[in-house]
Amino acid sequence: MTSPSAPRGASWRKRLSRATPYALYVATWGSTLAVGTLFYGEGSIWRGLTFAAPLMIILTLHELGHYLQLRRYGLRTSPPIFLPAPLPPLGTFGAIIRISERIPDRRALFDVGVSGPLSGLAATLVFLVVGLFFSHAVPEAPPIPEGGALLFGEPLIVKWFARVILGYREGWTLLMHPTAVAAWAGLFLTTLNLFPVGQLDGGHVFYALLRGRAVYAARAAYAVAVVAVVVFQAWRWTLFLVLVAFLRLRHPATRNDAMPLGVVRTVIGWCALAFLIVGFTPNPIEYVEREDAGSSVETSIFNPPPRVPASPRLPFNVGDV
Repeated sequence: MTSPSAPRGASWRKRLSRATPYALYVATWGSTLAVGTLFYGEGSIWRGLTFAAPLMIILTLHELGHYLQLRRYGLRTSPPIFLPAPLPPLGTFGAIIRISERIPDRRALFDVGVSGPLSGLAATLVFLVVGLFFSHAVPEAPPIPEGGALLFGEPLIVKWFARVILGYREGWTLLMHPTAVAAWAGLFLTTLNLFPVGQLDGGHVFYALLRGRAVYAARAAYAVAVVAVVVFQAWRWTLFLVLVAFLRLRHPATRNDAMPLGVVRTVIGWCALAFLIVGFTPNPIEYVEREDAGSSVETSIFNPPPRVPASPRLPFNVGDV
């Protein structure tokens, strides 16, 4: 017995739909490589790759952490869909995974939510150590190059690692190798995802920990964030707050919220959320221009090294924009 054949165009649309996540993944490699080459590698593809490869490995492991847990629980899901963006400073908007059904219980929700940040964070810390070994900490800030410079914020964990590896001190400037910049980017994206609201990874973990009570804490945290943005005029965070509100602060219930989470998961969950304290920076990235030949960046701000004549002290010239 035969069945009616599908319309001729349907099979091509299905193949195209299946191929799209893989095409976007390749495109994201291309966009991060382009940004790494032009903005951190001074036109060198090899140096650009020292930024793009660590960043893509971090993002890939993050998404695989989610995806493998979803498959473990037998949930219908799309492959990770990466979002290329050939724009500085990262070259990507991250990635998303579409889930086609409700999460079965609290444990499944917790495992899916926390596995991504933990997987990505493990790779981030490895690349941070490697990148810092090729970076430099200097007591005096170098001059701003003609094209300007990107200044990066100061998460506590980066300061601690830089202090141990490079002898970094408060008031010094950290001149970051492209691999260290990639690790910084991985850290930034991980901490953003750990905010305990809505459909972010931190929102999944927070709901698994507190169930229905999570929405009240999420609303309070969101209100505090809005007030902080207004008081400190940190308008760069407006888009993020709008996006979070669009995704809704209330997390949907699982099919079995009564499932006990267990001591180990509870401890891991609160530790993951507490990582925001050491991994978050309120002033992530700033672009500054040189007003005159004598201007320089302020000390104690992380920025990639500007273009300067090669010297034994500063062999990496990666930050001119």
